[in-house]
Amino acid sequence: MDAGTAYRRRWGGLAVLIICLLVLVADNTILNVALRTLSDPELGVGASQSELAWAINSYTLVFAGLLFTFGVLGDRWGRRRMITAGLVVFGAASALSAYSQSPEQLIAARAVMGFGAAMVMPQTLSVITNIFPPEERGRAIGLWSGSVGLAMAIGPSAGGLLLENFWWGSIFLVNVPFVLLGLALMYFLVPESKDEAPGRLDVLGVLLSIPGLVLLIYGIITAGERSSLADPDVWGALLGGLAVVALFLFHESRTANPSLDVRFFKNPRFSVAMATIMLMFFSMSGLIFFMSFYWQSVREFTPFVAGLLVLPAAVGQMVLAPLSPNLVHRFGPRAVAATGILVVCASMAFFTLLAVDTPIWLILIFFFTQASAMAVVLTPSTDAIVSSVPPGKAGAASAMQNTVRQVATAMGVAVLGAVISFRYRAGITPTLEEVAATEEGAAAHLSGPGLHAAGESIEATLAVARGLGEAGRVLLAPAKEAFLAGLHTAALVALCCGLAGVVVVLVWMPREAGAHRTAAEPRTPAPEAENENDGRS
Repeated sequence: MDAGTAYRRRWGGLAVLIICLLVLVADNTILNVALRTLSDPELGVGASQSELAWAINSYTLVFAGLLFTFGVLGDRWGRRRMITAGLVVFGAASALSAYSQSPEQLIAARAVMGFGAAMVMPQTLSVITNIFPPEERGRAIGLWSGSVGLAMAIGPSAGGLLLENFWWGSIFLVNVPFVLLGLALMYFLVPESKDEAPGRLDVLGVLLSIPGLVLLIYGIITAGERSSLADPDVWGALLGGLAVVALFLFHESRTANPSLDVRFFKNPRFSVAMATIMLMFFSMSGLIFFMSFYWQSVREFTPFVAGLLVLPAAVGQMVLAPLSPNLVHRFGPRAVAATGILVVCASMAFFTLLAVDTPIWLILIFFFTQASAMAVVLTPSTDAIVSSVPPGKAGAASAMQNTVRQVATAMGVAVLGAVISFRYRAGITPTLEEVAATEEGAAAHLSGPGLHAAGESIEATLAVARGLGEAGRVLLAPAKEAFLAGLHTAALVALCCGLAGVVVVLVWMPREAGAHRTAAEPRTPAPEAENENDGRS
């Protein structure tokens, strides 16, 4: 595909990339509404709480661990080629997930899905960087970011609808036709692109990045699950991961052909945008994840209704993400980002007051506001990252941004999950001990390990309550109150991280959109200028 054809088809190419992104993001949000079904031995695969966690975490672990590697390889081998291979792997693994016969098979298939997703995700943003000129890139990235909001809407609502009408495997099998559509359109609308002068492959750097990220993510996830850093495999993984990442950064600063040029971080646009994305995803990811339990366990809505309640947040992100470049152009990135983060913080403050009977319309307003503000912050931050590096390194920069997102998301779920778990266990244990002392509790073996397991989460307590029948009703109100107490504390922690983000932006983010631009963008002339004399523009 020549440059003129690629330019004329750039918006169609963006549509194909958005289809790819929709499949990847929607799949994870679909799984969140299916957790209760998957735990049922008859309707699902009888997965335990730990197995459910690893059905999610196996995907995250492989995905985050390989994002940087495939971003670098996509720059060298061809981004369209990498997306195509990744979609094939993701589609095949989705079918395997749908027909899993045990939790172990599901966890393994989800890990393969993460492998395929890691091949696709960094390429989508780097292709956008290469096919759109600088003056259109912000709008294209805004639409790319807004598609995440669309996936947020499609995932939970479609997942709930599928679960109410079909067997649980349909939530994975639905990926296959979208994968086939993406593959069919890829050849016609997405041009091949790669770094034309990549230099020697930094084999050692790539190899160091994988165990460093995998160990770090594993340690974060496991620490969150156990609400403890005391276990040797937890602190060992965290220390080992940090040591390998430090070695990776040291190597990258010394090698002649680095996979990640650490000098990028000297550019305030790049480094501040990375820090902003990390703080935002850390503070919001845990709250968003655990709000699904609020809808289904505290408010007792069905998965389908819980999915529909995500729609306002999705609409906010879809509407504001494409508009944020205009706001940045008018008011500057510092003012827009700081204002957006302050609005996000206001929403987090609201969640510290959430109750069992909080009006739903009020929650939805804050969801909409929070997602809209998040979109306003993330779109210019993402644009700042990819436009601060040479076009040939767009895949590595995109992969770095996505890796930061995944690490921050895992940390948010783990850390805020540990906060919720600690507060929940402290709140529910006295009631569980009272129930354990009754005849019904003794018959249900609600003592020792059983008592500890029942206090792990609100879902575990509600499962015990259902098993006890009428005697278990005494657990319902205390379980909900204990969960909300944990959610309030987690929201307070998230609020503090958000305020730290405001400080970072106000102190270090450039005031003007064009400040500290690198030499990367002048080397990406708009195709209109190149083609103005041949009639192709």
